[in-house]
Amino acid sequence: MKTDLTDTTSSKINKALVLGRRAIGTPAVGMVLTLVIVTDEENAYDALKAANDASREHPSRTLVVIKRVSRSPRDRSKARLDAEVRLGADASTGETVVLRLYGEVGDHAQSVVLPLLLPDAPVVVWWPVNAPTDPAKDPLGALAQRRVTDTYAAEQPIHELTARADAYTPGDTDLSWTRITPWRSMLAAALDQVVCEVTSAEVEGEEFNPSVELLAMWLAERLKIPVRRSKSAGPGLTSVRMETSSGPIVLDRPDGSLATLSIQGQPDRAVALKRRETAELIAEELRRLDPDDTYATALRFGVERLDEQAAVTAPEVVEEPAGKSEASAGKAEASAGEPEEPAAPAAKPAKRAPARKAAAK
Repeated sequence: MKTDLTDTTSSKINKALVLGRRAIGTPAVGMVLTLVIVTDEENAYDALKAANDASREHPSRTLVVIKRVSRSPRDRSKARLDAEVRLGADASTGETVVLRLYGEVGDHAQSVVLPLLLPDAPVVVWWPVNAPTDPAKDPLGALAQRRVTDTYAAEQPIHELTARADAYTPGDTDLSWTRITPWRSMLAAALDQVVCEVTSAEVEGEEFNPSVELLAMWLAERLKIPVRRSKSAGPGLTSVRMETSSGPIVLDRPDGSLATLSIQGQPDRAVALKRRETAELIAEELRRLDPDDTYATALRFGVERLDEQAAVTAPEVVEEPAGKSEASAGKAEASAGEPEEPAAPAAKPAKRAPARKAAAK
């Protein structure tokens, strides 16, 4: 059942929800949370489809906020709210309200969303694209217990990770972190099977893929070991290799669906490790609404280490005293007219024995 409302208000939308539930014969509300999706018109369909699939596991009221930017200067002054109310089969197991905000209403989206939230139920805000730099300080993010972003959709994912670490607030999470949950579970289970000490690790995956970076950060923080980051053609994460005192442990997934787990002294095992759809990722995030401390620790540790590496590798600039530089300049001018003395012959390099002979001796 669909109901279109043009130039409406939040009060009229609530009334349409009540009338719609009565019309389809389901007046009781059995939803567990409110999911607010902040997106644009281009990505609204895919985001709403993923939310509807996830609502089969978590019945919820889904509010899709679309801020429409008018190209004509005359239309920018017209403030209007249009809504599309979906119930029953058109909204999967919950309720869906698509909100289109025009003009100045787009600057006050929280005032439109607040009356539509389910009472005494958690609120989750999800930005599929164009997430704010600090989700907790965003007017819509301030209404939520959990704030979900996706750095993979950003133009510069690695810089976006740094911004997420600087602005992290308990309750923030990212779908790039959710994507590596099966990898973290498999690697932890592999280490439980062997009594060993991990000395180093290597994570291989696509360039500029935030999930690859987060997995490397997590391994480095949890195991306190150096982790090397190598590039591959993908898709996504392709391989993780851990060097241990009992031999290497390798988890390799070249095709994006089936992985091979290799442990020294044990036969290789095939592991189902397919790349998951957005609906599965959102459903996983909705299972727990408490702060993800592991994500916060790995994110901050990784960004601090990147900053330390940048400070170490930065060239040191030594400023020369003013008097010394003037003297040097005068010397250069004085010697400009004098003939150059022949340079001393370079010393012949000492002969070195071949590496193989040296090793043999």
